[in-house]
This record gives sequence, C-alpha cells and structure tokens, in this order.
Amino acid sequence: MTVLVATHDLCRLHDPGPGHPESPDRLGAVLAGVEAAELGSDVLWLEATSAPRSVLERTHTAHSLDALAALSEQGGGAIDPDTWVSSDSYEAARKAAGAGLDLIAALDQGKGDAGWSIVRPPGHHALSDQQMGFCLINNAAVAARFLADRGERVAIVDVDAHHGNGTQDIFYDDPNVLFVSLHQYPWYPYTGDPEEVGSGEGRGANVNIPLPAGATGQMFRAAFDRIVGPVLTRFSPTWILVSAGFDGHRADPITDLGLTSADYSDSIQEILQLVPAGKRLLFLEGGYDLVALRDCTAAVLASTAGGFHRPESPTTGGPGLDGLTQIRQIHLDGGIGDV
Repeated sequence: MTVLVATHDLCRLHDPGPGHPESPDRLGAVLAGVEAAELGSDVLWLEATSAPRSVLERTHTAHSLDALAALSEQGGGAIDPDTWVSSDSYEAARKAAGAGLDLIAALDQGKGDAGWSIVRPPGHHALSDQQMGFCLINNAAVAARFLADRGERVAIVDVDAHHGNGTQDIFYDDPNVLFVSLHQYPWYPYTGDPEEVGSGEGRGANVNIPLPAGATGQMFRAAFDRIVGPVLTRFSPTWILVSAGFDGHRADPITDLGLTSADYSDSIQEILQLVPAGKRLLFLEGGYDLVALRDCTAAVLASTAGGFHRPESPTTGGPGLDGLTQIRQIHLDGGIGDV
C-alpha cells in the first residue's frame, strides 16, 4: 500500500521560542521515523501548498486569520503564554493547513491508499476565532470541512493526549462530522467531559473518552473495541481523519499517560480499516519526546502501509477500564440514538 506524505520545509521555520516543547526538532524526529519505517517506494512525498484563504474561512473567522497574519508580519509575539508566533509562522500554518487539502486531491486521483500530513504547527486546539495551545490553524478541521462541504460523512478520531477542543467546537452542531477524542482528563485544555455530546442536529456526533493518568494501551484498545469502533460503524463515515498526537506516550514530558508506539499503531490501524483505501488521512498533532515521536511515527506509518515495525511492545494494566461503561451507555447502550 502507498502512503502519501505531505510536508514543507517552511514548517521548520515556525519558531515558538527557545525551550518551547513544540520545537522545529519535532519535525526532524517525525521525518526520522518515516525513514526508520523502511517503506521505500511505498511512501510518496508531496510538497504542501498554501491553503487558499477562501477554504480557511470555511473554518476560521477572517478576523482571526487577519490578526495572525499581522502578528507574524510584525515579527511575531505571544498570543497566550503557551502560543507564540514568529515571522514565518503564518505562512507555515497555511502550508500546514494546505497539506491536508493536497493529500485529498492526490487520494482522489488514486495516487495512494492513505495520506499523512507531517507538518507543524499542529492544529487541534485552534478554535474558529482563536489560536491557542501551540495551534494556529486547525489542519484537520480545514480538511474535514472541505470534505463535508462536498457531501462526505467525515469521522475525526483524535488520539492526542490533550482534548481537541478546537475541533470539537468547530463541529459541535454538525451531524455530518463525527468527532471522537481519547485524551487525558482532567488536563489541558480542561474540556472533553463525556457529557459533551454535541448540540442541535449534531447531538451524538461528539464522543469524548477521558483517560486517567497512567492509562495504558489496554484501556486504549478497550475503548476502541467497546466504543470507538461501534460508534464509527453506526456513523458510516466515507472518510476517516486521525489527529495523530503522540504525547500519550509514556516518555512524553508534559502528559501522564502510559502508551507506547505499539499501542498507537494497533489502535489507529484498527479504525482506518473501517473506510476504503484512499479515504484515510492522518494529521500530526502533539508529541514532545523526540525518540517517542520517531518511534510512534515509524510504527504507525508502517502499519498504515500494511507493514510491521514495532520498536516497543503493547502495554497492559493501569487504571480506567471501569469508566468505559458510562461512556458506552451515553452513546450506545440505550443512550443517544443514531446520528
């Protein structure tokens, strides 16, 4: 199977400041992971183009984009204590958002079986009108809105250790975009409670699966088996997008989950199989230990291409399994109906 990988050198130039965890070195670690997967011609590289402003405005307000561009043009500065931009950040963010659109176009043309947007800055905390949490433009949401606008049913599965509050907010009342998030809770951004299920016509199309500190792959896999898989099957997506953040790895310095690269690989591969080849997209989100980022990338990329690369073993034990029953009851066992 062929995996299309979209990136751009400009994404290295986004500089959030000295010592910031979302450093340019992250991109180098991910690209090292692509090499470590040893897929050869099964990886096809694309140079990302800038997302058109008209497409970005389907997801983000014109005011927020103008403010981001102006701050970048002035040489950069702080948006909040966690989120900084430099002179290249706005154009890097446009490339990061454009990568997903480029992958959709290439997959539509039959050039690959899956696509992976390997870019930075990440996106899943970016709200329609506000940048936050290291994120400037919501890359997965831009792609999902583009697909939904042409009539697709899109499922976004966010496996970053932080709740994708921006993605949730953007699609909270949209019945055609299912958002599923597995995340450490309570933790930044302190959203993602199981009772946040969507509103209006989108009620039931928002699924939050909080994970306690110390949760291992055993809970992750159980959540996919008991909740994520059945919810996706019920929704019947035509495309699946994965916000692939790897900061749930047990080595990550800013979270407290206990996952390994094998846990990520097994779970992501399970859900990608629910849609046909050519309808599968992954987006790099968080992950701040560089070795873990490399290993997770290699393992997930290999499994996405139908191969096998396992630098670590799956994990078992840990807390949290009992909490899955409540979440399943909300969305499946006598809870919210079909969406």
